[in-house]
Amino acid sequence: MDLSGKVAVVTGAGRGLGRAYAEALGTAGAAVVVNDVDAAMAAEVAEAVVAAGGKAVAEAGAVGSAQVAQRLVEAAVKEFGRLDVMVTNAGILRDRVLWKMSDEDFDAVVEVHLRGTFTCARAAAVRMREQGEGGRLVLISSPAGQRGNFGQTNYAAAKAGIVAMARTWAMELARANITVNAVVPVAATEMTKTIPAFAPILEEAERTGGPLPGWLRRDEGLGTVEDVAGLIVYLASDASAGVTGQAIGIGGDKLALWSHPKEKALAYAGGGWSADAIAASWDTGVGAEPETYGIPAPKAPTSGGPTS
Repeated sequence: MDLSGKVAVVTGAGRGLGRAYAEALGTAGAAVVVNDVDAAMAAEVAEAVVAAGGKAVAEAGAVGSAQVAQRLVEAAVKEFGRLDVMVTNAGILRDRVLWKMSDEDFDAVVEVHLRGTFTCARAAAVRMREQGEGGRLVLISSPAGQRGNFGQTNYAAAKAGIVAMARTWAMELARANITVNAVVPVAATEMTKTIPAFAPILEEAERTGGPLPGWLRRDEGLGTVEDVAGLIVYLASDASAGVTGQAIGIGGDKLALWSHPKEKALAYAGGGWSADAIAASWDTGVGAEPETYGIPAPKAPTSGGPTS
């Protein structure tokens, strides 16, 4: 995949998934503006991209404000003359169950994830529309935003909102040939280690220094950060020009298209539904097959088939 001549911004690129995205884009030929709240980490990643033969500059700052978003776009234009790709990856965690979550916990996560995605995408869209040559907005979501996750009210809400924004912006920016997609990655990162379902497996792999089990990569779609980066490069490329408004999952050996919410079961009552009528029909009507929720705990194969 050749991204020569394209310019990308990656937020939260100082470590983990963001770093993998920035390095993969640079390897594919794109010039990259590496953003992170940690200036030293941003500089380190930019230097690594350059050392590998790519082009990159670091631009530190905590995403959320319109000022930082505009600064990232201006850095791309100043250093490389244009902007083609915005990858909104920056994020933080402030996990608490509902009754223990403070206003500050909630606001901090929403500020970085949801508002940060909004301000950076908006600044990028303005520039891309001025250029008149289309562009790519790649918004990073999470399985928590698709299914919910215990202790992550703030994070799940923000990540669900990101997918909703992708669908909305795909419509609004279609005439400008700007595609907008949400990526739902699953990878072994410091954030993933905070999820009780995955923490023991990841800690064991880290302790032994061995690879993740084959069943985990295949059945759960959980692998390395590098496993996710190919999708970012694809969505940044001309090859993905016809892909927009989608939520695409990737991790380990698995690539997936997430469905959009839709009506699953229907029932009608002439004159409308009373509370008693709903109660009488729920279990055998529209509520007969309720939807699941939450991220299921991974289950290793107990017998038959490969386990590694």
